[in-house]
Amino acid sequence: NLAYSLQMKGLQRQPQTSLSPSSSSSNPLASVKVVPNEKLHVSEPNPLWFGNGTNPKDDPSWTNRNWLKSRFHFSFAEYNNRQHNDSFGVINVLNDDLVQPHRGFGTHPHGNMEIVTYVVNGELTHQDTMGTNESLSRGSVQFMTAGSGLEHSEFNHGDKPLRFIQTWIKPSQLNLTPTYGSYNGATEEGRQSRHNQLQHLVSGIQSEKQGPVQVKQTVDGFASELELGQTVVHQLPANSQAYLVCIEGSLKVNGKTVTKYDACEIVGHQEGKSAIDIQATGREATENGDVAHLLMFTMPLVPGSGRTDLE
Repeated sequence: NLAYSLQMKGLQRQPQTSLSPSSSSSNPLASVKVVPNEKLHVSEPNPLWFGNGTNPKDDPSWTNRNWLKSRFHFSFAEYNNRQHNDSFGVINVLNDDLVQPHRGFGTHPHGNMEIVTYVVNGELTHQDTMGTNESLSRGSVQFMTAGSGLEHSEFNHGDKPLRFIQTWIKPSQLNLTPTYGSYNGATEEGRQSRHNQLQHLVSGIQSEKQGPVQVKQTVDGFASELELGQTVVHQLPANSQAYLVCIEGSLKVNGKTVTKYDACEIVGHQEGKSAIDIQATGREATENGDVAHLLMFTMPLVPGSGRTDLE
């Protein structure tokens, strides 16, 4: 499933965003297909498989009976639906994980994948065979080029649940030198950067316009926390597509309603830019106030990618 990504090496798409009170773009709207959260596969694996103890019978700090509740957006692990839901463009995996206090993923290997982890709530601690040991919280990103191979662990050492979204992106080439990097989005500057605007978090390493997270593929990633009624507009380049996750609250994306845990497959036009108009229609109480929260990746168009089991 890496063959076509090798052909994309060197292709670049420059992101363009604007803040607008309404859908005022002169460009035509991109098409939007909603992926309702009911279509996501929910996985709650045995804690012993990942080096954890048994689940406590009654712990008031836990918000789920099992140590992990993971929502798979694409085929992964025991969820095999590759005929209808294999990947979307260069995104191979996108898992929305809820990890309970003092639990995590023990040391495990990765290879030949760009891995971007966006922290929603709680604190995520990453440790790897390159000597990294780091903890990051809301709005932050941990990322790595798994390349020729590495091992790492991911834990919630805190007393509160941890939620993060981990995305695996197909690399531009195989067997790259493993690397690790991070971005701290929990600072005041980080919070303001995504407040009522799209923060450009992820970029291809050769892009002219760089985000703080640089991966070895033609892809851009954005996050935003929107107050009720606020709108952001992203101009999707020709021959591009995007995948958007509604993390908290609810949104309208080019007029289509998405609520917490829902996603959108967005496809632009082959000629000229296409607008993605995102409006906050519902809010959720968070540590950064009452907001709607989203994560979006844009990438070159791969015709025929995406789910085929949606009405």
